[in-house]
Amino acid sequence: MAAIGSTPWRGWQPPWATAVDVIHVGGETLTCSLWEAAVMLQPPGQARAVEALLDARPHERTVWAQAQLGIRDLVPYLLPAGIFANVRRVIVHAVGGIELGSVEPAMRAEVVAKLGAATSVGVRDHQTRAMLAENGIACRLEPDPAVLVAELFGPCIRRRARQGECARIVSGFSGGYLAVQFSADFGDDDTLSQLAAQLERIARARALGVVLFRAGAAPWHDDLACYQRLAARLRGTPVVLFDSLNLWDICALIAHSRGFVGSSLHGGIVAGAFFLPRLGLLRPAQPPGTSKQVAFAAAWGAAGAPAAVTVQDLAAGLDEAMATQTAQRRELAWEWAKACRTAFQLVQEN
Repeated sequence: MAAIGSTPWRGWQPPWATAVDVIHVGGETLTCSLWEAAVMLQPPGQARAVEALLDARPHERTVWAQAQLGIRDLVPYLLPAGIFANVRRVIVHAVGGIELGSVEPAMRAEVVAKLGAATSVGVRDHQTRAMLAENGIACRLEPDPAVLVAELFGPCIRRRARQGECARIVSGFSGGYLAVQFSADFGDDDTLSQLAAQLERIARARALGVVLFRAGAAPWHDDLACYQRLAARLRGTPVVLFDSLNLWDICALIAHSRGFVGSSLHGGIVAGAFFLPRLGLLRPAQPPGTSKQVAFAAAWGAAGAPAAVTVQDLAAGLDEAMATQTAQRRELAWEWAKACRTAFQLVQEN
């Protein structure tokens, strides 16, 4: 594309020669390495084999990742310089990088260089903003655009809830259900047993079912086997494992739940956008300062509930989240949406 786009066409402008804006939207993209990006694009079985072979061999894994992606950039989720000849503006909107201070210096330097060359930069949390400011990058604070999901796609999501697997689940739990998600980091036996005990306590106290769902199935995300092992531990609780990975099915499942518990920032944002109680999960031994959910709540609020808790504190934390008022959660969702629309407007005006 870059080569073709720079070729003279005797006055005719082919589509790829038209100047375009490139917009990076959301995600913890400032700290995703070349190796991580390449592995996450592999089928699960192949990803496990590659990780086992190369994870402890830095040079070989870098060579492999470069060959897979066809680039040498250390931070490939930020547009490599010069990859297209027809870029008018590069807009970085509401991205995250809370652990940017702990990545390799060369990787951090590349982030700073790319953001320094961008037309507009916005980040979604104070930690990322402070780290970039220390490195000379001025940026706005903007909420993740997923906060607009209910406003923009509410009718679509409600229709989806009346179809297929989601409809069966919504109708099958007359007292409602808790939407529960967790990454593979929670997959050790001790953590799963603690998680099961906490969920059973919640389900008994509130007469709720439990629906386990995956927010994503890429390597290092949510592992189906871990969900199956948790379901087997929930012997006294009505539990369903939601199979679909369709985006709209997942949104519908969350939106029609009584609340969300999970390690996914976007899962919590979807719940919040629909005015629902939500609670983040900290990985075993995870410092709160490394949690995207904690960082997002520090910037944009949590409606009086804790942003994220350890598995041992799940039941108590959810009691706090459930005790928040619907009006308070609705007001927060409106504030999120307003801030996001304002951020987009500023980009358009400038």
